[in-house]
Amino acid sequence: MGTVTNINRAKLAIGDLIHHKLFDYRGVIVAIDQKFKSSDEWYEFVAKSRPPKNKPWYHVLVHEHDHTTYVAEQNLEADTDTNPIKHPLISHYFKPFNNAHYVLKDKAD
Repeated sequence: MGTVTNINRAKLAIGDLIHHKLFDYRGVIVAIDQKFKSSDEWYEFVAKSRPPKNKPWYHVLVHEHDHTTYVAEQNLEADTDTNPIKHPLISHYFKPFNNAHYVLKDKAD
């Protein structure tokens, strides 16, 4: 019998609008790691709620700010606000906003 692998399937996708449950901010997902990929030092210093490292983590552009965040899936939910995200890097990653979702640009764009 073959080995069964446990693949962590992300519940959210690149381009999805999100709401951070603990810190109450909006954003858009630009990348997904299937498990935590930052340093142990960062985790100890920043991830105060100690979310699981073996579940998906998201790279997020934060609405009305110029920074990104790295967030555990357990702290995110789909955003009920369907308005566009305001961030200086939006046009770097995405095509124009359409239907409450962003679509990644092609490399040729």
